[in-house]
Amino acid sequence: MSFERLLMYSSFFDAVFSDSFLSPMRTVYVVSDSQLEELKLKQHQKELDNIETSRKRLEENYQARVKVLEEREHELQEELKAIAPANKEKEKQPII
Repeated sequence: MSFERLLMYSSFFDAVFSDSFLSPMRTVYVVSDSQLEELKLKQHQKELDNIETSRKRLEENYQARVKVLEEREHELQEELKAIAPANKEKEKQPII
């Protein structure tokens, strides 16, 4: 490390950690505007595809749940119909 470089920093500690060997490296990519637009287009299309897939899965799960609930509702209605006549017959019988 040169003396001039050491003078630029307020302390030796700052000079050591500003050295490119010790500081984390950052990668910088330079792309043209057309490449950037293409990347954005691909990202947006991928996001849109994910949204559509999620919507389809959600709708399928919803329909399956509705079917289960409708089946259970039907079962309960049938059970109520079976119980109701039995209750009416008990009401008609005189209490001894």
